[in-house]
Amino acid sequence: MKLVECVPNISEGRRPEVYEAVAAAAASVSGVTLLNVDPGADTNRTVITFVGEPEPVLEAAFQLLRKGVELIDMTKHRGAHARIGAVDVVPFIPIAGVTMDECADLARRLGERAGRELGIPVYLYEHACSAPHRRNLADVREGEYEGCAKKLTDPRWKPDFGPAKFVAKSGATVIGARKFLVAYNVNLNTLDKRLANRVAFDIRERGRMKRDANDNPVLDAKGEPVWEAGLLKSVKAVGWVIPEFDRAQISINLTDLDVTPLHFAFDACDERARERGLRVTGSEIVGLVPLAVLLAAGRHYLARMGRPAGVAESELVRAAIRTLGLSEVKPFDPRERIIEYRLAAPARLASMTLRDFADELSSNSPAPGGGSVAALAGALGAGLAAMVAVLSHEKKGFESKQPDLDRIATRAQELKDKLLAAVDADTAAFDRLLDAMRMSKATPEESSARDAALAEATIGATEVPLGVLETCPEVIELCREIGRIGLQASLSDAGVGAQVARASAAGAYQNVCINLGGLTDGARKKALLERADRAWASVVALHEAAEAETLVKLRENVMSS
Repeated sequence: MKLVECVPNISEGRRPEVYEAVAAAAASVSGVTLLNVDPGADTNRTVITFVGEPEPVLEAAFQLLRKGVELIDMTKHRGAHARIGAVDVVPFIPIAGVTMDECADLARRLGERAGRELGIPVYLYEHACSAPHRRNLADVREGEYEGCAKKLTDPRWKPDFGPAKFVAKSGATVIGARKFLVAYNVNLNTLDKRLANRVAFDIRERGRMKRDANDNPVLDAKGEPVWEAGLLKSVKAVGWVIPEFDRAQISINLTDLDVTPLHFAFDACDERARERGLRVTGSEIVGLVPLAVLLAAGRHYLARMGRPAGVAESELVRAAIRTLGLSEVKPFDPRERIIEYRLAAPARLASMTLRDFADELSSNSPAPGGGSVAALAGALGAGLAAMVAVLSHEKKGFESKQPDLDRIATRAQELKDKLLAAVDADTAAFDRLLDAMRMSKATPEESSARDAALAEATIGATEVPLGVLETCPEVIELCREIGRIGLQASLSDAGVGAQVARASAAGAYQNVCINLGGLTDGARKKALLERADRAWASVVALHEAAEAETLVKLRENVMSS
């Protein structure tokens, strides 16, 4: 699936009947999922997030623009956030299967339509910009709504689409394509905006104007101010005061998380605030955030504490939320605020209790069956490898091995999550196969369509256990490695991990074989079976070595005790 995210910012955060109606206009488009509506009263601004395939998202963005221009009157707008119009900025962000160029094309198409049908000035920015001086959103928005009329008279700032005249009610709109941006506010124990600005100027890429001993700006040979760069690249920041929260904040845009991760920005704010006699009390993420951002933060802060970082995903997320103080001014619910969690289909089987899963398994329903059980066994094997690594990390005498222990635990957690996902995926694939079998074959056309659907469903039902089977060699290897370097009191746990991983592989291999029996495409059948044979041979060899090593060590321990 091609997936595009759109995150319009509208200049209304105080009237729910307005910002909810604007969000509903986007959500009304079929194929679009509304993820979040995040209003701010003091900023008088709402960040709306929705996702979908490119064309539905494009239509939803236009419908949102239309409704925003209709309902928001900029002549009456006041708020702390910079803005140039009623629907201030509309960025398209590639999420999956979509290039930045494709998102830039969406921005241009939306801009042309908005200018033509809504009669508003439209500027393009970031990867959709029409000129280098229009790339930066802050430059496009400079002067804000109050300076928009004057800006439109400057030939350098003729809009890309729409009339080159000031529309008082709606102002202008900025549309573009960009990388994923995190809007992030760091809270300070002060109500002094000047102090918040000083920290913001310390950390932001642009920095601050250089001044002489008399506090006058230093000018270059052309008479332009000289700027002193700040600490962090790809960071925009300014200080403001939010009476609603009874504190000042450093308002930050992280425009490239590969350059400056969120936790780097938090730490830099904390360090510079302390140098100025201030204290960071927490922080706030505006809108939604990718899971990877919080996982990276969780690993970073656990490592700082000397704790193992190869723990479960949920523990990493909790560590990030606690350390960053993300719930200080508003509750931060990861199920609602992390993009992947919002988009994920419910994991019906993997979220069951052990009792409920076993009861469901033992019923007269054909699924879940052996494929789901095989996947679960593999996940348990990976979980044991992670457990022994984490236990060893905490023990005295293992300090020199901690990098390897973290590597093993982190990878084992990744494999555990992958195999847990296969528990539900296997049952879903089997259900699709049953659906194909139930298709009508009353006419030659229906029979042909049924045969094609059966072939496709059979391949799908084969590829899930094949993926489980091909994952098991690495699980056994991790169990074997942690058995060698980890805590020897937990050696049997590593051994059990290798055993259940072999059982997982054996069950998955059998499921591959029984599913391939229904595939009529001989060449495809041969290729899939060859993959399964290679993986199974690897599992058998690795398990034999792991089992021998473990039993020798365990028997030696018995005899020496």
